[in-house]
Amino acid sequence: MKLLRLSLSLGIILALASVAKAASMDDAIREVLDQQVTAWNRGDIDGFMNGYAHSRETTFVSGDLVTRGWKTVRDRYARRYDSREKMGALTFSGLTIMQLSPDAALVLGSWNLKRRGDQPHGKFTLLFRNLPAGWRIVLDHTS
Repeated sequence: MKLLRLSLSLGIILALASVAKAASMDDAIREVLDQQVTAWNRGDIDGFMNGYAHSRETTFVSGDLVTRGWKTVRDRYARRYDSREKMGALTFSGLTIMQLSPDAALVLGSWNLKRRGDQPHGKFTLLFRNLPAGWRIVLDHTS
């Protein structure tokens, strides 16, 4: 009977630890996305790019274009959004975070830019990895 209680107690503790870890992963990823929005809305492309893994393997997909490498992705953003008017005000919404493994998560969401004269918007799928620098985007597919 004591062994059964011990086993049940250990099972409950492990389950609670797993829930707590998933919650901290979710919070950490949301914080990265919040920091990206804040950086974008102050016109800081480099701050926005802090959410991406600083790696040659970082990949951005939009339309039929695949861009590889943190610097190449950064340069693409800088060329495309070379003024505060073009950057507009960014919001993310409808976020769904799915843990794939202890160090990987998939994020689905919507983006919206509010600019004078238009409001481009779309969907994104992000693959996050838990790296030494923290949770970072390694793959971004945006439409």
